[in-house]
Amino acid sequence: MNIVAIIQARMGSTRLPGKVDLNLLGVTVLERVVERIKKVKQINKIVVATTDLTADETIVNLAHKAEVEVYRGSESDVLKRYYEAAVTHNADVIIRITSDCPVIDSVIIDELIANYITGSYDYVSNTIERSYPRGLDAEVFSFASLEKAHMEAKSVEQREHVTPYIYQNPDRFSMLSVTCAKDYSNYRWTLDTTEDWELIQQIYTYFRDRDSFDWQDIVELMETRPEIALINSHVEQKKLKGEE
Repeated sequence: MNIVAIIQARMGSTRLPGKVDLNLLGVTVLERVVERIKKVKQINKIVVATTDLTADETIVNLAHKAEVEVYRGSESDVLKRYYEAAVTHNADVIIRITSDCPVIDSVIIDELIANYITGSYDYVSNTIERSYPRGLDAEVFSFASLEKAHMEAKSVEQREHVTPYIYQNPDRFSMLSVTCAKDYSNYRWTLDTTEDWELIQQIYTYFRDRDSFDWQDIVELMETRPEIALINSHVEQKKLKGEE
């Protein structure tokens, strides 16, 4: 079983352009995402899926620097980009990650993969019912499901966001929603605005003397210093609009 993590990334974010190239304590945001995904025990390959636009040559260079594979495809049809990346790299199982999650957690992803494998599901994620902080989002699904979505999805939303066709059709796909024992969905650890960037920098600065930190460490930080969580607590999550 070839399990491939595909990270979608581009330079053209509307609210925070070039965010994946921002310097996060000496390393770019995209490289931070990759280094955390490399800790996932059950994946065989990491691929950065970016666009064929000239501006995204930066993404290609960052991926090479991080020593992971790159696939370039459609800017707007991200579902097609994912499908072609999966075909190119012979993926049996795909882990979908977005590049705006520099505190993504390997333990959570390994848990999702384990649930996928042992439960014989088509799709497993921690995003259907939100209980984890935003920014820890991950989805695991079969190549067959991705192929079906690619062949059948018609709406702009379904093409731009890869998986809506799957989770919007529970009668056609076997799905599992993985939730946390306690609801932490009020926390926002994704990167889409200047306020998000300030919070992410605060997190990394706090843990800068540690070799690693996990999502529970960040929860403890938020509970100890609630003023940090307030930095971006007012930010409203964008609706489904193709943001990467």
